[in-house]
Amino acid sequence: MELVCPAGTPAALRYAVEAGADTVYLGFRDETNARNYPGLNFSYEELKSSVAYAHEKNVAVFVAINTNPKAGNMDPWKKAVDNAVSAGADAVILSDLGLISYTAKKYPNFRIHLSVQAFASTVESVNFYQKEFGIKRAVLPRIFTLREIEEIIKKTTVEVEIFAFAVAGPMAEGRCILSSYVTGKSPNSGGACSPAEFIEYQEDGKLLKTKLNGVLVNQVEVGEPAGYPTLCRGRYVVNGEKKYLFENPSSLNVIDILPRLKEIGVVAIKIEGRQRGKSYVREVVSTFRNAIDNGYSANNTGGENDIAGLCEGCQTTSGAFRKKWL
Repeated sequence: MELVCPAGTPAALRYAVEAGADTVYLGFRDETNARNYPGLNFSYEELKSSVAYAHEKNVAVFVAINTNPKAGNMDPWKKAVDNAVSAGADAVILSDLGLISYTAKKYPNFRIHLSVQAFASTVESVNFYQKEFGIKRAVLPRIFTLREIEEIIKKTTVEVEIFAFAVAGPMAEGRCILSSYVTGKSPNSGGACSPAEFIEYQEDGKLLKTKLNGVLVNQVEVGEPAGYPTLCRGRYVVNGEKKYLFENPSSLNVIDILPRLKEIGVVAIKIEGRQRGKSYVREVVSTFRNAIDNGYSANNTGGENDIAGLCEGCQTTSGAFRKKWL
């Protein structure tokens, strides 16, 4: 299986390559990618030099252009595709139907991967994108069980990629607008869920309070593990009881089911974390690299314990993969 790894900066890209990435994915320093945070991402010149470095190491580079273009102003998204192609990237990861059409027509021999933000939730949807636009790969949403993933793989020739280490989000990717009710910004067009300028941390005695645009999202004891301040991982008062209404802060981790993923035909596994630091990239990538190289098992490497502290809320879950609701 191909190991697809995050890079939020040129330095993080080098760490990912050195740690054993088969592929690195990244985005431009603008609103065309869904990790549009201050201090992150790539200029065109940085992309060109990073592609050259990665290719020297036999590592592929994918460019994520996976937000929704603004009505009447698609030019920045088209330019992002043009720049990705001219910089020598190996594929673009797209979600918008119009942008996919633009890319397929202008660059018919260039690889298009369907972003998880497109939320292709049926095999009919995946095959539609292949028939109409020639997509080569689809990144599936995190809501599928192993059995559902297997059924999709059986009925398509499109490569399937799934998230291996990531936030275990309960929302429909590319469809969630929950944070916009508090920030006034759409995460699917602005490029960030809970934009940094709206986040505030306050220490109040023994409590650490997290706020989003002035709205209290959570409060924990200082030193207690906590998730990133998003509304879906916030704590709410329901019938007088404080609890996580949507989900506990936790990370999806599939390292213990890698053999099964390979068996059902998953082509690539993706590590999330373009907004995370270099040490995170190095530790998580090397752990999964070792697991793959040791027969798709973390048992002989001890690696699963090495990344436990890097999980959101210091908790892991297999998410929907082991559910039986099909």
